[in-house]
Amino acid sequence: VQLQASGGGLVQAGGSLRLSCTGSGRSFGRYSLGWFRQAPGKEREFVVAESWSGRCIDHGDSVKGRFTISRDNAKKTVYLEMNSLSPDDTAIYYCAATREEHVHCIDYNAAGTYDYWGRGTQVTVSS
Repeated sequence: VQLQASGGGLVQAGGSLRLSCTGSGRSFGRYSLGWFRQAPGKEREFVVAESWSGRCIDHGDSVKGRFTISRDNAKKTVYLEMNSLSPDDTAIYYCAATREEHVHCIDYNAAGTYDYWGRGTQVTVSS
């Protein structure tokens, strides 16, 4: 599957933004999906993930209560709804996908779990 993220931009602190990631190919509904981000000079950070079955949904500690993942399989799109944004959320955001179903939900927090990555979209939060 090929992934294309979009929706990034410049937003003021306290604002909201919704990112989209659209996939190509067949059986998009059988992919587990995740969002990661990488700020300048920092390592890639787990944001949120959802397994294809919906059994596993997890959020990174820094975004809990503010960010939400959702998907529309008919549109082959996964969304990242981001609220109460702060300058610390400034980063390039990447979507990722894997066909594998993992027994342990925590596996979806790891970047190495994913086989397919989108190019990323820049999110900048001004203070």
